[in-house]
Amino acid sequence: MASPLFFLCLMLCISYSYQMVLMPLTHTISKTQFNSIHHLLKSTSTRSASRFHRHRQNAVSLPLSPGSDYTLSFNLGSNPSQHITLYMDTGSDIVWFPCAPFECILCEGKPKATKPPNITHSNAVSCQSPACAVAHSSMSPHDLCAIARCPLDAIETSDCSSATCPPFYYAYADGSFIARLYRDTLSMSSLFLKNFTFGCAHTALAEPIGVAGFGRGLLSLPAQLATYSPQLGNRFSYCLVSHSFDGERVRKPSPLIIGRYDGAGESSDFIYTSMLRNPKHPYFYCVGLAGISVGNRTIPAPEMLRRVDGRGNGGVVVDSGTTFTMLPTSLYNSVVAEFDHRVGRVQKRASEVEKKTGLGPCYYLDGLVKVPVVTLHFVGNNSNVVLPRKNYFYEFLDGGDGARRKGKVGCMMLMDGGDVADLSGGPGATLGNYQQQGFEVVYDLEKQRVGFARRQCASLWDNLNSEKS
Repeated sequence: MASPLFFLCLMLCISYSYQMVLMPLTHTISKTQFNSIHHLLKSTSTRSASRFHRHRQNAVSLPLSPGSDYTLSFNLGSNPSQHITLYMDTGSDIVWFPCAPFECILCEGKPKATKPPNITHSNAVSCQSPACAVAHSSMSPHDLCAIARCPLDAIETSDCSSATCPPFYYAYADGSFIARLYRDTLSMSSLFLKNFTFGCAHTALAEPIGVAGFGRGLLSLPAQLATYSPQLGNRFSYCLVSHSFDGERVRKPSPLIIGRYDGAGESSDFIYTSMLRNPKHPYFYCVGLAGISVGNRTIPAPEMLRRVDGRGNGGVVVDSGTTFTMLPTSLYNSVVAEFDHRVGRVQKRASEVEKKTGLGPCYYLDGLVKVPVVTLHFVGNNSNVVLPRKNYFYEFLDGGDGARRKGKVGCMMLMDGGDVADLSGGPGATLGNYQQQGFEVVYDLEKQRVGFARRQCASLWDNLNSEKS
């Protein structure tokens, strides 16, 4: 979790006439629950795959996986205010967290919230509130009032405002929770948002920490900020400081920029691609992918990755909550074949490491290793994003075994998402946060586009803070 230094930074970050709020995203790797880097990578790759498949099943998205957990913090209520730390997630659209008393089943060995807040002074949301209908997947207010056991005569006369919103249920790939909706004051930096709506969970299965949803929904954090200031709600960006899985902690915070700062969206170094509307998953940030280059060879993407059809199938989700990029099998195999053709000729394939980590191809590295440049070609004019080497090829020290000495290993950090024809529909691929490191990624809701610009993210944090002082 965040150190006192980060909490102090949070309180000192000042908004520019409410056009911009700067917050630190804290990244922590908890290695205590993993007995090796193989175990950590395997857990992360498995969670990435599970989250991708849940995306395609019209289910609520997963929180960030161990090893890639970016968290943000804010204060809730007043007299006294309570500090809340949550995962930041662009793949979901509601803010929820554990509340006291809180019971979490099968949460042994998982990171836990420092102290679940007490919400006795928060106001329960009425079953007639639009927020209640949103949390219950567009059920009508009358249905919600009936579930809340409002008397029939009160329902008929639309006079059941005192009936509170019934609990709602979220199911994840490996956990779930039940929560109620409440409202209270949220404060971040110098901004105070009254009537902030959030989910309060007293019971959960394998989900001990809450999520700040940044998706395209009415209850997401950006959408609620938009009710206070349109400048804050129509644009946000983050810049993820690069990390490695063999390090305990990234010391520098990753800047989360809510709203607009000078030059943010209009800077010439941003590469933009249009957002695609997804009728089945309306809270996703979907974009089109035209192809992927490995070295000087461009591999065209399947047609379904370029657009989203009327049933919500296709496109690529830009997701802060998935670690590794997931590609459909046909595209993944073509990328791997080209990559292996260039690297496998001089480096020995590390098949045992692939089995242990869930990643591939992996190689035993001998001396200086030349790997081809990987470029993502998004739909649009000049929408080509060149990935830094460390964003797609991870090198680490392998412990070896009885037959082999300890040595350096490198693995490609893209994953096979499966044959999309065999799945139930939904996004065709996911752009994970590991591939987003070292870029400022801007979500421009006003112009319906996503932008990428290479940045020194730690320096960006320092520069924005120095500009405020």
